[in-house]
Amino acid sequence: MKKTLLSLSIIFTMSINAQDCSELFISEYIEGPGNNNAIEIYNPTNNPIDLSGYSINRYGNGATSSPDVWPLSGVLNTGEAIAIGNGQVDSIWVSSYWSLPVDPSFYAACGINGSGVYPTPFYFNGDDAMTLEKGGNIVDIFGKVGEDPGNAWTDDASSGYTDANGGTWWTKRQTLVRKSSVKSGVTQNPILFNPASEYDSLPDATYSAMGTHTCECTPILSIGNTVVSYVMYPNPTNRGQTVSINSKENITFLEVYNILGEKIVTEKSSNISTKNLLRGNYLIKIYFENGTTVTNKLIVE
Repeated sequence: MKKTLLSLSIIFTMSINAQDCSELFISEYIEGPGNNNAIEIYNPTNNPIDLSGYSINRYGNGATSSPDVWPLSGVLNTGEAIAIGNGQVDSIWVSSYWSLPVDPSFYAACGINGSGVYPTPFYFNGDDAMTLEKGGNIVDIFGKVGEDPGNAWTDDASSGYTDANGGTWWTKRQTLVRKSSVKSGVTQNPILFNPASEYDSLPDATYSAMGTHTCECTPILSIGNTVVSYVMYPNPTNRGQTVSINSKENITFLEVYNILGEKIVTEKSSNISTKNLLRGNYLIKIYFENGTTVTNKLIVE
């Protein structure tokens, strides 16, 4: 009987995790004071990954469908991590209370700041499941989709890691960093979500580790590789919105081309206003200070 149970355990473990070091995964989770919330993603592979088609999603309060979605665009280089966080910079009146802005130190630690307009996935709290998805397929899950654990998932195995019996909160007012031994994401909804099994807990409001990650995958960047990691968001975007490009490498200027290949906009910044663009597809040419140039598709809806 012991051999049978062991075999079933191995099959289950293999079925819920992707192949090691082959795909992006969530490397850090921050649920801090107020709206200081962020999800960090990491590229453990030996190749740059095009982020087009990936998204971060929030399934709130036990929901199983219709998540809040934040589409990603750009390139994440091998061995690099980027934290995407709430970008609310002003107090906002919401129904019956003031929603407070994020802390400046948190805002500065994020590689990407969301719009700060509710709802986005980055208004999550300790009882929301978060996913990294590609083309509608789950790449990684934090939490358990469809389960409302109460205030947070906890360390209490007797309650299925919910807070039904008053266990210690692990997913509310916590910074959690994926263990270096974890080499892949969880691709199928877990039967139980025990945050301590794959994450280490740091004190509340710890932002110093954002934007870097240590992993046993040890991806190798080939000599002479000039790929630059960057993220362009929101993309697709609504006409009138401002599109931003974030990168660790300084951006000197941007060019916008229409589908005929005609240059229609030049911006000496990392932002593009779409108020004068018609709905349709465009190409954005990004010039970096180190001499690298990349081109990314922009969709204006």
